[in-house]
Amino acid sequence: MSDGYLVVLCTCPDRDTAVRIAQRLVDERQAACVNVVPGLLSIYAWEGTRHQDEEVLLVIKTREEVFQAVQDTVRTLHPYELPEIIAVEIKDGLRPYLDWIAGAVTRP
Repeated sequence: MSDGYLVVLCTCPDRDTAVRIAQRLVDERQAACVNVVPGLLSIYAWEGTRHQDEEVLLVIKTREEVFQAVQDTVRTLHPYELPEIIAVEIKDGLRPYLDWIAGAVTRP
C-alpha cells in the first residue's frame, strides 16, 4: 500500500530544540504530525569515545517527496554537527490516517 509515506526519526539534545523543530515542520507543512518523546537515553560511539546522553526523540510523519525539505529544516535548526535523520518507509497503515498525512503535507 506504500504511497511514499515516511516516518522520520531524529534525536534532539533537549525539549526546546525538539519543539522548535517540530513546530517548524508542521507550520511549513513538511510534516502532518511530529511526536516529541522525552526520556530517551542514547548510548553511542562518537569520535572514538562512548557517550551517554539524555535526548528527546522526534517521530515525524511525512511524505517521501518532501523528505529533502525535512532534512534541510532539521539541519538548519539542529545544534548537532551530525544530527540523526533516518527515514523509514510506511509500508501500510490505516487509509484515512495516511490520507490525512497526504492532505496535511504540501508537495514541493
